[in-house]
Amino acid sequence: MKDAFGTPQSLLILGGTSEIALATARRMVARRVHTVWLAGRLSPALERAAVHLRGLGADVRTVAFDALDPESHEAALGKVFAEGDIDVVLLAFGVLGDQATDERDPLAATRVASTNYTGAVSAGLVCARALQGQGHGSLVVLSSVAGERARRANFIYGSSKAGLDAFAQGLGDALYGTGVHVMVVRPGFVRTRMTAELPEAPLATTPEAVATAIEVGLRRRAEVVWVPGALRVVMAGLRHLPRGVFRRLPV
Repeated sequence: MKDAFGTPQSLLILGGTSEIALATARRMVARRVHTVWLAGRLSPALERAAVHLRGLGADVRTVAFDALDPESHEAALGKVFAEGDIDVVLLAFGVLGDQATDERDPLAATRVASTNYTGAVSAGLVCARALQGQGHGSLVVLSSVAGERARRANFIYGSSKAGLDAFAQGLGDALYGTGVHVMVVRPGFVRTRMTAELPEAPLATTPEAVATAIEVGLRRRAEVVWVPGALRVVMAGLRHLPRGVFRRLPV
C-alpha cells in the first residue's frame, strides 16, 4: 500500500532487465519504494539487476515470467499479488527485432509481434484484474513514438507498438473510476543496449530521462507521457502528413 504521503511502496516490473525499468526502479527506491518484484526469464542478468537494487536498500524478489508464454501469466503473476498489494506495475518488456531480417522471415516477425503485443495484452489484463481487485494501483505501459505512424524503416516493430498503445488506452478507459490508473509512456529513440547499433536519432533520450518522466507522470496521474515532451508536437505533424509526402521523408 502507499504510505501516508500517497507515495508508492511496491513496484512490479514486467521485463526485469529493461534499462528503462531499472532506471525507474532506482528513482522509486530512492523515493520510499521498498519492495520490488522483477519478473522476467530467470538469468544471470535478472539476478544482477536484483543484486543491484538490493544494494540500494530495496527488498527485491524475482519471479519467472515469459512474455511468449501467455498461458503461464496468470499463475506467475498471481504469485506476486498473493504476497501483497502492488502499487505500481511497469510493463517494460519488448523486442526491437531486425526489420530487414523480419521482412524475410515471417516467423521472426511474428515473434516481435507476439512479444510486444500479444504478450503485453495477456500480462496487462492479468495485472489490471489484480489491481482492480485491490481497488488501487497504477499500470504503466512502455509504448513508443514508433507506434504513432508506421515507418518504412521499422514498420513491424512500429505496428506492434501501435497495437499496444491502442490496447493500453482502451484498458485505461475500461478501468476509469475503479481506482486503477493506466499511464501510456511514449519515448522516442532511447540510448540503450538494444539501440546501440542504430544511428542516433533526433530528440534522442536516455533511460534516466524516461524514468524521471514516469515518476512525474505518476504523481500527476497522467494518462499519456511523451519523452521528450517536444515529440508530442513533432508526431502531431508527422501523423497528419499526406502519405505520399511521408513516404519520401528520411525516417
